[in-house]
Amino acid sequence: MNKVKCTIQYDGANFSGFQIQPRGRTIQGEIERALKKMHKGSYVRIHPSGRTDKGVHAVGQVIHFETPLHLDVHGWKQALNSMLPKDIHVKEITYAKSTFHCRYDAIEKEYRYIVDRSKEPNVFRQNYVFHFPYELHIDAIEEACLLLQGKHDFTSFSSAKDTSKGSKVRTLYEVSCREDAEELTFSFRGDGYLYNMVRIMVGTLLDIGQGRRDAADIKDLFAQKDRTLASATAPAQGLYLWGVTYPKDTI
Repeated sequence: MNKVKCTIQYDGANFSGFQIQPRGRTIQGEIERALKKMHKGSYVRIHPSGRTDKGVHAVGQVIHFETPLHLDVHGWKQALNSMLPKDIHVKEITYAKSTFHCRYDAIEKEYRYIVDRSKEPNVFRQNYVFHFPYELHIDAIEEACLLLQGKHDFTSFSSAKDTSKGSKVRTLYEVSCREDAEELTFSFRGDGYLYNMVRIMVGTLLDIGQGRRDAADIKDLFAQKDRTLASATAPAQGLYLWGVTYPKDTI
Protein backbone atom coordinates (compact mmCIF):
# COMPACT_ATOMS: atom_id res chain seq x y z
CA MET A 1 0.00 0.00 0.00
CA ASN A 2 1.13 3.55 -0.74
CA LYS A 3 0.57 6.48 1.60
CA VAL A 4 -0.42 9.73 -0.08
CA LYS A 5 -0.19 13.13 1.62
CA CYS A 6 -2.34 15.98 0.27
CA THR A 7 -2.38 19.68 1.09
CA ILE A 8 -5.84 21.02 0.38
CA GLN A 9 -7.79 24.25 0.61
CA TYR A 10 -11.52 24.66 0.99
CA ASP A 11 -14.25 27.24 1.34
CA GLY A 12 -16.13 26.07 4.43
CA ALA A 13 -19.21 28.25 3.86
CA ASN A 14 -21.38 25.48 2.41
CA PHE A 15 -20.11 22.58 4.49
CA SER A 16 -21.33 21.17 7.79
CA GLY A 17 -17.71 20.83 8.87
CA PHE A 18 -14.86 18.50 7.96
CA GLN A 19 -15.94 15.26 9.59
CA ILE A 20 -18.38 13.04 7.71
CA GLN A 21 -22.02 13.23 8.86
CA PRO A 22 -25.09 11.19 7.91
CA ARG A 23 -27.07 14.13 6.50
CA GLY A 24 -24.66 17.04 6.16
CA ARG A 25 -22.33 17.95 3.32
CA THR A 26 -18.75 17.61 4.56
CA ILE A 27 -15.20 17.96 3.25
CA GLN A 28 -14.39 14.39 4.24
CA GLY A 29 -17.50 13.12 2.47
CA GLU A 30 -16.68 14.88 -0.79
CA ILE A 31 -13.04 13.73 -0.86
CA GLU A 32 -13.88 10.14 0.01
CA ARG A 33 -16.55 10.14 -2.67
CA ALA A 34 -13.96 11.17 -5.26
CA LEU A 35 -11.49 8.55 -4.03
CA LYS A 36 -14.17 5.87 -4.19
CA LYS A 37 -14.68 6.64 -7.87
CA MET A 38 -10.93 6.44 -8.50
CA HIS A 39 -10.79 3.08 -6.70
CA LYS A 40 -13.72 1.60 -8.66
CA GLY A 41 -16.14 1.52 -5.76
CA SER A 42 -13.75 0.61 -2.96
CA TYR A 43 -13.90 2.81 0.14
CA VAL A 44 -10.76 4.80 1.00
CA ARG A 45 -10.67 6.59 4.33
CA ILE A 46 -8.88 9.91 4.67
CA HIS A 47 -7.18 11.20 7.83
CA PRO A 48 -6.93 14.98 8.43
CA SER A 49 -4.40 16.91 10.50
CA GLY A 50 -7.45 18.06 12.46
CA ARG A 51 -11.17 18.63 11.99
CA THR A 52 -12.65 22.04 11.25
CA ASP A 53 -16.15 23.13 12.22
CA LYS A 54 -19.06 24.25 10.08
CA GLY A 55 -18.21 27.47 8.25
CA VAL A 56 -14.45 27.31 8.96
CA HIS A 57 -12.09 27.54 5.97
CA ALA A 58 -8.68 26.08 5.18
CA VAL A 59 -5.77 27.40 3.17
CA GLY A 60 -3.39 24.59 4.10
CA GLN A 61 -5.24 21.60 5.57
CA VAL A 62 -3.33 18.31 5.30
CA ILE A 63 -4.79 14.84 4.84
CA HIS A 64 -3.37 11.40 4.11
CA PHE A 65 -4.78 8.12 2.86
CA GLU A 66 -3.55 4.67 1.89
CA THR A 67 -4.03 3.31 -1.59
CA PRO A 68 -2.92 0.41 -3.81
CA LEU A 69 -2.75 2.81 -6.75
CA HIS A 70 0.54 4.34 -7.79
CA LEU A 71 0.01 7.38 -9.97
CA ASP A 72 2.59 10.11 -10.32
CA VAL A 73 1.84 13.09 -8.09
CA HIS A 74 0.67 15.21 -11.04
CA GLY A 75 -1.78 12.47 -11.99
CA TRP A 76 -3.16 12.29 -8.47
CA LYS A 77 -3.66 16.03 -8.30
CA GLN A 78 -5.28 16.26 -11.71
CA ALA A 79 -7.59 13.32 -11.08
CA LEU A 80 -8.78 14.46 -7.68
CA ASN A 81 -9.35 18.07 -8.70
CA SER A 82 -11.37 16.95 -11.72
CA MET A 83 -13.75 15.04 -9.39
CA LEU A 84 -13.94 17.41 -6.43
CA PRO A 85 -16.45 20.28 -6.16
CA LYS A 86 -15.22 23.81 -6.82
CA ASP A 87 -15.05 24.68 -3.12
CA ILE A 88 -12.33 22.07 -2.46
CA HIS A 89 -8.97 22.17 -4.22
CA VAL A 90 -5.90 19.95 -3.91
CA LYS A 91 -2.83 22.21 -3.82
CA GLU A 92 -0.05 19.66 -3.46
CA ILE A 93 0.42 15.89 -3.33
CA THR A 94 3.42 13.83 -2.25
CA TYR A 95 4.07 10.25 -1.30
CA ALA A 96 4.86 9.86 2.41
CA LYS A 97 6.63 7.28 4.51
CA SER A 98 4.51 4.33 5.64
CA THR A 99 4.82 5.54 9.25
CA PHE A 100 3.62 9.07 8.52
CA HIS A 101 0.42 10.33 10.16
CA CYS A 102 -0.76 13.84 9.32
CA ARG A 103 -2.35 14.38 12.74
CA TYR A 104 0.14 12.79 15.13
CA ASP A 105 3.29 13.92 13.31
CA ALA A 106 2.29 17.59 13.09
CA ILE A 107 4.61 19.81 15.13
CA GLU A 108 2.88 23.13 14.46
CA LYS A 109 -0.44 24.44 13.18
CA GLU A 110 -1.21 27.99 12.20
CA TYR A 111 -4.68 29.51 12.31
CA ARG A 112 -5.66 32.99 11.23
CA TYR A 113 -8.81 34.89 12.06
CA ILE A 114 -9.95 37.85 9.97
CA VAL A 115 -12.01 40.72 11.40
CA ASP A 116 -13.62 43.29 9.08
CA ARG A 117 -13.71 46.63 10.90
CA SER A 118 -15.43 48.67 8.17
CA LYS A 119 -18.50 50.66 9.17
CA GLU A 120 -20.79 48.87 6.75
CA PRO A 121 -20.83 45.11 6.16
CA ASN A 122 -19.81 43.76 2.77
CA VAL A 123 -22.40 41.17 1.75
CA PHE A 124 -19.88 39.49 -0.54
CA ARG A 125 -17.50 38.82 2.36
CA GLN A 126 -20.03 37.82 5.02
CA ASN A 127 -18.99 34.15 4.87
CA TYR A 128 -15.26 34.92 5.07
CA VAL A 129 -14.75 37.56 7.77
CA PHE A 130 -16.30 38.59 11.08
CA HIS A 131 -17.78 42.07 10.68
CA PHE A 132 -16.97 44.00 13.85
CA PRO A 133 -17.35 47.77 13.27
CA TYR A 134 -16.46 48.91 16.79
CA GLU A 135 -13.59 50.97 18.15
CA LEU A 136 -10.69 48.86 19.35
CA HIS A 137 -7.61 49.66 21.42
CA ILE A 138 -4.98 47.73 19.49
CA ASP A 139 -2.30 48.30 22.14
CA ALA A 140 -4.40 46.41 24.70
CA ILE A 141 -4.98 43.58 22.24
CA GLU A 142 -1.27 43.31 21.52
CA GLU A 143 -0.50 43.18 25.24
CA ALA A 144 -3.01 40.35 25.68
CA CYS A 145 -1.61 38.47 22.66
CA LEU A 146 1.80 38.33 24.34
CA LEU A 147 0.22 36.93 27.50
CA LEU A 148 -1.40 34.13 25.51
CA GLN A 149 1.95 33.02 24.12
CA GLY A 150 3.82 30.18 25.79
CA LYS A 151 2.87 26.97 27.54
CA HIS A 152 -0.39 27.20 29.49
CA ASP A 153 -3.46 25.26 30.56
CA PHE A 154 -6.10 26.52 28.11
CA THR A 155 -9.14 25.01 29.86
CA SER A 156 -10.82 28.44 30.09
CA PHE A 157 -10.43 28.80 26.31
CA SER A 158 -11.92 25.41 25.48
CA SER A 159 -15.56 24.73 24.65
CA ALA A 160 -17.61 22.86 27.24
CA LYS A 161 -18.29 20.42 24.37
CA ASP A 162 -14.60 19.53 24.11
CA THR A 163 -14.32 15.75 24.33
CA SER A 164 -10.53 15.56 24.24
CA LYS A 165 -9.03 13.52 27.05
CA GLY A 166 -5.90 14.25 29.01
CA SER A 167 -4.05 17.48 29.57
CA LYS A 168 -5.44 20.82 28.40
CA VAL A 169 -1.92 22.24 28.30
CA ARG A 170 -0.86 23.60 24.93
CA THR A 171 2.01 25.77 23.70
CA LEU A 172 1.42 28.80 21.50
CA TYR A 173 4.62 29.93 19.78
CA GLU A 174 3.08 33.10 18.38
CA VAL A 175 -0.09 35.09 19.00
CA SER A 176 -0.25 38.36 17.09
CA CYS A 177 -2.58 40.81 15.40
CA ARG A 178 -1.96 42.87 12.29
CA GLU A 179 -3.89 45.94 11.17
CA ASP A 180 -4.30 46.55 7.45
CA ALA A 181 -6.66 49.37 6.49
CA GLU A 182 -10.05 48.29 7.89
CA GLU A 183 -9.04 44.69 8.51
CA LEU A 184 -7.56 43.04 11.58
CA THR A 185 -5.89 39.63 11.25
CA PHE A 186 -5.09 37.48 14.26
CA SER A 187 -2.39 34.81 13.83
CA PHE A 188 -1.94 31.81 16.10
CA ARG A 189 0.93 29.30 15.79
CA GLY A 190 1.04 26.43 18.24
CA ASP A 191 1.59 22.74 18.88
CA GLY A 192 -2.11 21.98 19.21
CA TYR A 193 -5.54 23.40 19.98
CA LEU A 194 -8.60 22.52 22.02
CA TYR A 195 -12.13 22.63 20.65
CA ASN A 196 -13.08 26.24 19.76
CA MET A 197 -9.87 27.46 21.43
CA VAL A 198 -8.93 29.96 18.72
CA ARG A 199 -12.42 31.41 18.44
CA ILE A 200 -12.72 31.81 22.22
CA MET A 201 -9.34 33.55 22.32
CA VAL A 202 -10.46 35.91 19.54
CA GLY A 203 -13.70 36.71 21.38
CA THR A 204 -11.69 37.48 24.52
CA LEU A 205 -9.16 39.62 22.65
CA LEU A 206 -11.93 41.66 21.05
CA ASP A 207 -13.51 42.24 24.47
CA ILE A 208 -10.12 43.45 25.72
CA GLY A 209 -9.82 45.71 22.68
CA GLN A 210 -13.19 47.27 23.53
CA GLY A 211 -12.22 47.81 27.15
CA ARG A 212 -14.80 45.32 28.41
CA ARG A 213 -12.00 43.53 30.23
CA ASP A 214 -8.29 44.00 30.93
CA ALA A 215 -5.36 42.30 29.26
CA ALA A 216 -4.31 41.10 32.73
CA ASP A 217 -7.47 38.93 32.76
CA ILE A 218 -5.60 36.43 30.59
CA LYS A 219 -3.46 35.32 33.56
CA ASP A 220 -6.56 34.91 35.74
CA LEU A 221 -8.30 32.85 33.04
CA PHE A 222 -5.35 30.47 32.88
CA ALA A 223 -5.43 30.10 36.66
CA GLN A 224 -9.22 29.70 37.03
CA LYS A 225 -9.61 26.96 34.37
CA ASP A 226 -13.27 27.86 33.86
CA ARG A 227 -14.77 28.32 30.39
CA THR A 228 -17.63 30.44 31.75
CA LEU A 229 -15.15 33.17 32.72
CA ALA A 230 -13.81 33.75 29.19
CA SER A 231 -15.62 35.73 26.50
CA ALA A 232 -18.10 34.54 23.88
CA THR A 233 -16.89 32.37 21.01
CA ALA A 234 -16.22 34.38 17.84
CA PRO A 235 -18.16 33.26 14.73
CA ALA A 236 -16.78 30.48 12.54
CA GLN A 237 -16.64 32.34 9.23
CA GLY A 238 -13.56 34.42 10.12
CA LEU A 239 -11.40 31.39 10.91
CA TYR A 240 -8.86 29.77 8.56
CA LEU A 241 -6.59 26.78 9.10
CA TRP A 242 -3.59 28.39 7.47
CA GLY A 243 -0.95 25.68 7.49
CA VAL A 244 0.50 22.57 9.15
CA THR A 245 4.21 21.90 9.72
CA TYR A 246 5.93 18.50 9.93
CA PRO A 247 9.48 17.36 10.66
CA LYS A 248 11.31 16.73 7.39
CA ASP A 249 12.21 13.17 8.34
CA THR A 250 8.56 12.08 8.72
CA ILE A 251 7.57 12.65 5.11
